[in-house]
Amino acid sequence: MFFTYILKSEIDCSYYYGHTKNIESRLQRHNSGKVRSTKAKRPWILHYQEVFETKSEAYRREMFFKSIDGYNFLKSEKIT
Repeated sequence: MFFTYILKSEIDCSYYYGHTKNIESRLQRHNSGKVRSTKAKRPWILHYQEVFETKSEAYRREMFFKSIDGYNFLKSEKIT
């Protein structure tokens, strides 16, 4: 199983989108400062996740979330 996830910063309520095979381990890496792009806005909470069979499906969903259509979808579903 692979996950597409959205993290929310408890500092400024900004969001981070990603995909991973191990969601717990990945969240721990974000919160320990080992991910350069999320280091400054720690701590992070897991805000939303979806499960996929393959890595490529999870990656495609992450890219969708990062697109304008994905942004509109997340807003319309009141996810972000």
